[in-house]
Amino acid sequence: MFSVVFPGQGSQKIGMAKELFDKFEIVKNIFKEADNLLELPITKIIFEGPDDILNLTENTQPAIFLTSYAIFTVAKKEFGFNFDKANYIAGHSLGEYSALCCYGALKFEDTLKILKKRGKSMQDAIPAEEGSMLAVLGSDLKKIEDFLKINNHQCYIANDNSPQQVVLSGLKKNIDLFSKDLDKLKIKNIKLNVSAPFHCKLMKTATENMREKILNLNFKDIKIPIISNYTAKPSISNSEIKNLLVSQIEGRVRWMESVEFMINEGTKNFIEIGPGKVLSGLIRRINKNVNFKSINNVQDIKELDLYV
Repeated sequence: MFSVVFPGQGSQKIGMAKELFDKFEIVKNIFKEADNLLELPITKIIFEGPDDILNLTENTQPAIFLTSYAIFTVAKKEFGFNFDKANYIAGHSLGEYSALCCYGALKFEDTLKILKKRGKSMQDAIPAEEGSMLAVLGSDLKKIEDFLKINNHQCYIANDNSPQQVVLSGLKKNIDLFSKDLDKLKIKNIKLNVSAPFHCKLMKTATENMREKILNLNFKDIKIPIISNYTAKPSISNSEIKNLLVSQIEGRVRWMESVEFMINEGTKNFIEIGPGKVLSGLIRRINKNVNFKSINNVQDIKELDLYV
């Protein structure tokens, strides 16, 4: 049994999907359509950068989705891979939208446009340079939660990624103080290069701005359950999925719990579709007894049958 997962922000890099673009006309058409729909040279931004433009959240989110969608489309239409055999699908943050589109719940056009708006809303939710995010390595969720309570730090757990990685969001001044306290305890931590403190209550204005836009999306029924970031539980209900996507903006990404759920329900193999290998690395840290494959290029697609 296999499940399919889609990465989120942080997996982007200049040149992603370029090999597929050069080899397949269907990918060229997808990217051309994206340029037209967004009224933005997203193709040029993905292939040429520069980094500071690609890393703007309003560009990053549609760019990562576009890459995942292109990879999925080539694997399905050019190589005939049947992803409908998956027992679950999931995505990390914006990756949920990639999953929903690739599996037919959302139209390509709607997904691209909503992610552009979502990225802009999240980017603008707090003044630039006032927010920050911090990855804490080598310490589990319970320890971080206890440490936050004891020291009354005004920071929020944004991502519970693996037993050894928790990501926090907050105002920059509070994140800086928390980082210094972790340094004193010799707990490794890394400040992330992001434009806003995602997945915490500082995103309230983004939630308010996006609520009606998300709830008004035209959804088709989804046959394969998607594991929600917000609940770490499966859903196939259109109305429930929409509301969970709204809650997800401020809510914690429960990635470790989501992966554990899929494994407990029988998933033996994970296929990561999108740029990079971030999710595969997290899955390896969550459970070393499952198999995983990151799909980035033609050779990866050719090897898919070995993993399902």
